[in-house]
Amino acid sequence: MPDTAAAVLSEHPLRAMLSNEVHARPHEQLEGPWRATHFAMLSGERGSQEDRDLLTGLLADHGLPAAPEGAVYHSVDLGPVRLRWERHTEFSTWTFLLPGAFDPAAPFAQTALDAVPEAWLRRLPGQLLVAMHVVMDARERGLDELAELFGSRVSGSRVGGGAGAVYTDFLLRGDGFGRALIVNRRLTPGQSGRTLQRLLEIETYRMMALLTFPQARETGPRLSRIEQGLAEVTAELAESNGGADRDRRLLGRLTEYAAETERLLAALNFRLSASRAYHAIVRRAVADLREERIEGLQTFAEFLARRLSPAMNTCEYVGERMETLSKRLTRAGDMLRTRVDIALGENNRDLLHSMNRRAELQLRLQETVEGLSVVAISYYLLGLVGYAAKGLKEVGLLPVDPAVAVLAGLPVVVALVLVGVRRLRKAVTKRGH
Repeated sequence: MPDTAAAVLSEHPLRAMLSNEVHARPHEQLEGPWRATHFAMLSGERGSQEDRDLLTGLLADHGLPAAPEGAVYHSVDLGPVRLRWERHTEFSTWTFLLPGAFDPAAPFAQTALDAVPEAWLRRLPGQLLVAMHVVMDARERGLDELAELFGSRVSGSRVGGGAGAVYTDFLLRGDGFGRALIVNRRLTPGQSGRTLQRLLEIETYRMMALLTFPQARETGPRLSRIEQGLAEVTAELAESNGGADRDRRLLGRLTEYAAETERLLAALNFRLSASRAYHAIVRRAVADLREERIEGLQTFAEFLARRLSPAMNTCEYVGERMETLSKRLTRAGDMLRTRVDIALGENNRDLLHSMNRRAELQLRLQETVEGLSVVAISYYLLGLVGYAAKGLKEVGLLPVDPAVAVLAGLPVVVALVLVGVRRLRKAVTKRGH
């Protein structure tokens, strides 16, 4: 295929972005001893523009061009210190790297933070969640010296096939920072950068994953209260007697429980999803370290399995518990609504029977009234016929007795009145429809 083929083919608008995504956050190339200070600032999904504005101002102060529009990563030299900035969905990280030798006996006495103006640090947007000092040198340290740096809870292991070692205690010191030490035995610059990146990922995403834990723990008692209420409603629902009023009252309680459960689920669902993703990144970063045990120390994987995993299991348990409770409430509500619908159907059936009986009574009454109306109208008409017959008899126009004439006209008058009343009823009924 000729070299110009790609130029003449129709290109997907996201092709370049998708191709570059795997290179979006490359690791640093680090040679020799260095110190690093790392911050993770929780600023929410709307805090990205504040991050970029602060970064742009910092670069402008050093006479450097702004980061590319829409960038989520930027690494730049700022004189004595190098800045690495990354923007994530709900937080940003700021890592300051300071190369150069330091006192190996007191590696944390001076840090990369010393090269950063305090006034600028105060302008970092968001809330501080992670703060960590990391140093790397080639000096081997025994367990006693590690205990002086970290205390008795230090965790560590050989990494990179034995080319280096990492140590930390996952604790905050008096200055509010965590500490980590990387021993460079024969790490390449690329290995050093990857080791630092994985170490910072473990600390950052460990804390981000744990953000869900306090909220999940607070949600537990609320779920217990709802579960107890649901059990009471279900037990009362199992009783045959109660009636429609009781069913409506129970349905109201179930609706309240369902609404509260959905509110708790909505409040915790995002954090649960984020926690799963962050925990997966922590596990991947630990696996990428390729740890080898150091006698007398627990590895990062062991420490996190005993401390982080139970907290994540608690979060998962609360999430599953909420989902199960929501389904139980739905089933109970459906069952109770069915009972209410059946009761309403029975009431409607009885109402229809009652209406039918009323209609029958009205029909009989109407027939009775209709018959009486025929008799009354016929009576008055026959009276008129009698008066007319008497008058005709007096003038000699009627050769028969008036009583005979009234008797002869009786069936005719009654028949005409009956036909007239029925036609009138049909006309009124048709007009009503």
